[in-house]
Amino acid sequence: MKYFACIAGGVSLLIASTALAADTGQLPCKTTQECNENAAKVGANAPSGTLPSTSKSDAAEDQFYWLNKINKASTVMLMEEGIFPKDVGQLIAKGVEYTISQAKQPDGKRPSDVLQIEKIMTDKVGEEASVIHAGRSRQDMYATYRAAKLRNQTLDFAEALLGLRARLLAKAADNLDTLMPGYTNGVQAVPITYGHYLLAYEESLERDQQRISDAWRRLNLSPMGVGVMSGSIWPLNRARLAQLLGFDGIVENSMDANQVIPFDNQLEATAIANSAAIRVGVMMQDLHTQYAEVRPWLLLQEGSTYTSSAMPQKRNPGLIMQARIAASDVVGLSDAVSIRAHNVTSGMVDYKFEFEDLGLFPRAIKMVNAADRVFDAIMVDKARAKEELESDWTSTMNLAELLLQTHQIPFRVGHGFASQMVSYARPLNLTPKTIPFNTVTDLFAKTLAKFNMPAQAFPMSEAEFREVMSPEWIVTHTKGVGGPQPAETGRMLKEAERRLDADKAWLAGQRDKLAKADAALDRAFAALLPQDKAQ
Repeated sequence: MKYFACIAGGVSLLIASTALAADTGQLPCKTTQECNENAAKVGANAPSGTLPSTSKSDAAEDQFYWLNKINKASTVMLMEEGIFPKDVGQLIAKGVEYTISQAKQPDGKRPSDVLQIEKIMTDKVGEEASVIHAGRSRQDMYATYRAAKLRNQTLDFAEALLGLRARLLAKAADNLDTLMPGYTNGVQAVPITYGHYLLAYEESLERDQQRISDAWRRLNLSPMGVGVMSGSIWPLNRARLAQLLGFDGIVENSMDANQVIPFDNQLEATAIANSAAIRVGVMMQDLHTQYAEVRPWLLLQEGSTYTSSAMPQKRNPGLIMQARIAASDVVGLSDAVSIRAHNVTSGMVDYKFEFEDLGLFPRAIKMVNAADRVFDAIMVDKARAKEELESDWTSTMNLAELLLQTHQIPFRVGHGFASQMVSYARPLNLTPKTIPFNTVTDLFAKTLAKFNMPAQAFPMSEAEFREVMSPEWIVTHTKGVGGPQPAETGRMLKEAERRLDADKAWLAGQRDKLAKADAALDRAFAALLPQDKAQ
C-alpha cells in the first residue's frame, strides 16, 4: 500500500506542478452550486444551472452520475486486469461508493468536475485512491459521458417519434376514404385521401427511425481508456470498460475517440432531429393554411384552441403554432451545432458538447409531442373536404389519361382539350358537375382542329364524363403500388403498423441491453466493496 501511496503522491504533485492556477480539486466548495461556480471561474466545463433534459432518467444521469459510473467501471476493470492489488481496489471502491452516497444526503455535493469528484473520494479514504485516474484524463472521461448522453437522448427522441407515428397511423386508419386535394406549388393537383397523406408523412418519420438505428452502430461506441488521445503506459482493457458502460464496442483510434468522433456523431444525430423538424413544420403549415379558409375541412377541436381578446369569432390554433415554433427551433439549433463545429482545430471544446449545451434533443422531443397533440385534436369534415375537390378541376389530368387509354386520343391532344376546358370554365365559375355537356363536346371538336386531327364525336356520354370527373372515381380506379386507392392504402397501413412494431422492439432491445449492462456493473462493483459495506 505504501508503494501505491507514492504513486498517488506523484500523481498529485504532477497535477499541482502543471496546473497550480487551475486545480479545480483544490478549490474549496461546500455545495454543488459553489463547486460548479468555482470550476466555471477558471474556465472548466461545469453547468451554470439545470440543463434541459429529454426524460426523467436523462435528468438523473447528469455529469456527476456518469463520472461516478465511469469510476465504478474503472475500478472493476483495474481489479480484473490485476493492475492494482485487491486492497487498493477495495479502497478505491469504498471511496467511489462514498462519493455516490454522500450526494444523496441533504448536504451532499454533486460537482461536475473530475477533480472535484476525486477530492470528495480522497478526502474520505486517502490520496491512495487517486490511482483510479491512472491512464485516464478529463478528455476520455468527458468524451464518454457525452457519448452516453448523446445515445440516451437519441433513444428518447426515437421513443417520441414512435408515439407520433402511432398517432398518425391511427388517424390514417380513420381516414382511408376521406377524399382531399393533393397540392403541388400550392395549387390543387390531384385527388388523394387524408389517410394517404398521413401515411406518407408517417413513412418519412419511419425513415428517421431507420437513420437512428443505423447511426446507433456509430453512436454506441466507447472512447473510454484512451487518456488524452494517445493511450498510456497502463494496460487498460478498453473493451471491458465499454462493456461495463453499455457500449457495443470501442472507437479504436485513440485520437479519433476523444477528438474526432465528437464532430461527426453529433452532426449525424442532430441532423436526424433536423430532418424530422422539417417534415413536422410542413405538416403544421399544411394544417395552418386551413385557418385562412372561410370553411376549413381540417380544424382543431374547439377545446384545443383559444379565443381572441377582442374578436369573438376567432379560434386561434395555438397548438399548431407551438409545434411549428418548436420545429423551427430545432432547425436553428441543428445549424448552431454545425456552426460550433465549423472552423476550429481538433481538440477544442467548442464542438464536443454543443448538442447538450444547446438543449437540442429536449427541444426536438417538445416538437414531436406538440405535433402529437395537434393530430390528437384534429377534426376532419369529410363532406367539406369532398366539396373542396368538387369545386375545382382537380380530376382533369385523369380525363386526359382516360381519353388515351380507352379511346386512343393522343395524350397531348387530350391534355390540351382538358386544359382548354378549365380555361373556359373557371372565369364562369363552372365546375365538372355544372359545365354544360354541349360545351364539353364543342371544346373537344375545337381541340381536334387545333391539332389537325380528324373530326370525331366526343367519345363519352354525359353520364360517363360526369362519373370519370368525380374524385371518388379517380381514387378508386387508380392503379399501381403506393396510390390512394383504398385497397392500396389499407395494405400500406398494415405494413406501416408492422414496421412500427419492429421499431418499438428495436428500441426496447437497446434499452434492455443498457439496463443489463448497468446491473452487471453494479454487481461487479459491489463485489469489490468490503463485506461490511456491501451488505
